[in-house]
Amino acid sequence: MKKMLIAAVSAAAVGAGVVALAAPVHDWHDLEAVHHHVKEAINEMERARAANHYDMAGHGAKAEQLLREAEHELHEAIEASRSAG
Repeated sequence: MKKMLIAAVSAAAVGAGVVALAAPVHDWHDLEAVHHHVKEAINEMERARAANHYDMAGHGAKAEQLLREAEHELHEAIEASRSAG
């Protein structure tokens, strides 16, 4: 059950990111949509880790850390795009 939950959360996060990134980025509003999907993935990862009593051999924590880093970089990209436009 734990593996299925982790797989489902991971697939949803990756799928949302791929769909969001597949469309060409025209302005910071497009980046905000990607940013929103990454924030949703962070929330899903938090729920999955809690449901699994945070026992994922460190992989869940690493995935959440990387999502948070991606969220930060997207925020910076949005701010840079706003300044440029």
